[in-house]
Amino acid sequence: MMEKLWRTWLLHFAYIEEKGEESMRKYGESGILLSVVCNRCGKKLAVKEGILREGAAHFDVAWDYFSEKDGEVHHFDLCEECYDGVTREFLIEADKEERTELL
Repeated sequence: MMEKLWRTWLLHFAYIEEKGEESMRKYGESGILLSVVCNRCGKKLAVKEGILREGAAHFDVAWDYFSEKDGEVHHFDLCEECYDGVTREFLIEADKEERTELL
């Protein structure tokens, strides 16, 4: 299961590299996270030793059959400020829960 998930991630990032696009996440050859960029504002987020060191939200959206985007999977990151700006515009607030165990 983990191998399949890892392979999917590697294929996704290889696709971005191949297209020559500015990607929101860049990984080194060994799979270590090198950089993260907010898709909304373009801010480069702090990454140190392969770990994202500031608040950000990562989204993987798989569109289904009844969507105009059927078969597409969208991947993007938002810095905390952009996430707050986007969610502030919601008519119905996002569900929130407290985590009691932080890893």
